[in-house]
Amino acid sequence: MERYSIDQDSLWMSRALELAHKGLGTTSPNPPVGAVIVKDGVLLGEGWHEKAGELHAERRALNHARLRGHGDDLKGATMYVTLEPCSSYGRTPPCTDAIIEAGLSRVVYGAVDPDERHSGRAYTILKAHGIRVRSECCATACELFLRPWVWSIQHKRPWVRAKVASTMDGRLTRAGLKWLSCQESIRFAHQMRLESDAILVGGNTLRTDNPALTIRHSYREVPRIKQQPWRIVMTMDSTSLPEDAKVFTDKDAERTLIREDVGNLRAMLQSLYEEHQVVNLMLECGGRLLRKFLEEGLVNEWVQIVTPQISGGPDLLVPGYYLPTERYFEQEELIPSGKDIIVRGLIR
Repeated sequence: MERYSIDQDSLWMSRALELAHKGLGTTSPNPPVGAVIVKDGVLLGEGWHEKAGELHAERRALNHARLRGHGDDLKGATMYVTLEPCSSYGRTPPCTDAIIEAGLSRVVYGAVDPDERHSGRAYTILKAHGIRVRSECCATACELFLRPWVWSIQHKRPWVRAKVASTMDGRLTRAGLKWLSCQESIRFAHQMRLESDAILVGGNTLRTDNPALTIRHSYREVPRIKQQPWRIVMTMDSTSLPEDAKVFTDKDAERTLIREDVGNLRAMLQSLYEEHQVVNLMLECGGRLLRKFLEEGLVNEWVQIVTPQISGGPDLLVPGYYLPTERYFEQEELIPSGKDIIVRGLIR
């Protein structure tokens, strides 16, 4: 019987997490998941979930191993997968069936399925077929990676990530300049767009900046299956929006939605999740609309690109008086980005 150390399990689970990142932005409403199959320290196959309705990571990894000529080696091998394998029929058959049929002898997974209907079922099913199972390997890393998806299925609305770019004195603009951020930070912002299902702006941002809100300069190559994110325009008066705006006239115009329910942001978020399968929503709105999201406690994550300038302009990051309730960061990061600093953290 092959023995596996804790460090070896963590090593291969880290590889599975790397693969899972490749599915960011294309799998909603499903989670991005990665899987690796190993035997005697040799990688047999690997895969990740690309798109809802297509093969899950486990089945792709099994197929990859067979394509590489390792079909006969699957018996007795170990699979590492970032999320507990599915055990029920959806758009695709249960992955537990494929694992059992392949003859794997061991399964190691990271996060437990948060759905009470399925949580722990894979463990029970696989053990009943003589497969050794280790759950919650690198659980913290896997759970942090999956938190937007977990949030969406628990709350029936998207994970909301606010992306803002400001000067040192909290201004959104500089005199005579369109861009605040350096090129490295712009690429960072476009990578965030790639990982998002939708981008939301207010009517004033559309009228003033005429943004395209598309992915153009991301770090990662845009997958062929990735659609441009939904572009959500929030306004109290849709008749005042410019008809020639890019979001209404470019080749992705059908991906633009106008919403006038500014007074009920929570209901708007729920409809985006239910009607358009938006799991990750990115805010690129101005200060007034951003303040509304903050006041209602609807921002999950904050990403602020700070450029080392003091402009004294009229457009404030969060205008107005004190917030009704102060918001605090958790798991904050400071990320150097060219001449800028990116401040990132969860909001509680």
